[in-house]
Amino acid sequence: MDCWIRDHSGDRGTIALRWFEVMRACGKDVRELLHDGHPTACVGDAAFAYVNAFTAHVNVGFFRGADLPDPQGLLEGTGKVMRHVKLRPGVAVDATALTALIHAAYADMTVQLANARIRARNCH
Repeated sequence: MDCWIRDHSGDRGTIALRWFEVMRACGKDVRELLHDGHPTACVGDAAFAYVNAFTAHVNVGFFRGADLPDPQGLLEGTGKVMRHVKLRPGVAVDATALTALIHAAYADMTVQLANARIRARNCH
C-alpha cells in the first residue's frame, strides 16, 4: 500500500492517503490490499472501501455504497451496488460527512459478515 501512495505523490496522493488512513482506523480487523491496482480496505476478506487516483481527481469508493445513508448527498454513481465520492485538489469536501460514510461502510460490512456466518450455521 505504501508503494502505491509513494507512486501517487502530489495533491492526489495526499488526498488518497488521508482518506485511506480513515479506512485503516475503522477497526482492528481492517485488512488492506491492492485490488484492481488501488488500495482497498477490507473486513476480513470482504472489501468495504477503496481509494483510487485519476488524472484530475481521487475517488473514495464504497463496494456497497448504494445501501449507505448519505444525507449530505456526497455519493455518485448509478450502479446497482457501488458508489464513490469524487475529490478534487483545492476543492473542499465535507470531511465529517465523508468520514461518516467510511464508518458506515465498515459497520455495514461487519453486519453483512455476521449475518452470513449466522446463515451458514443455520444451513448445517
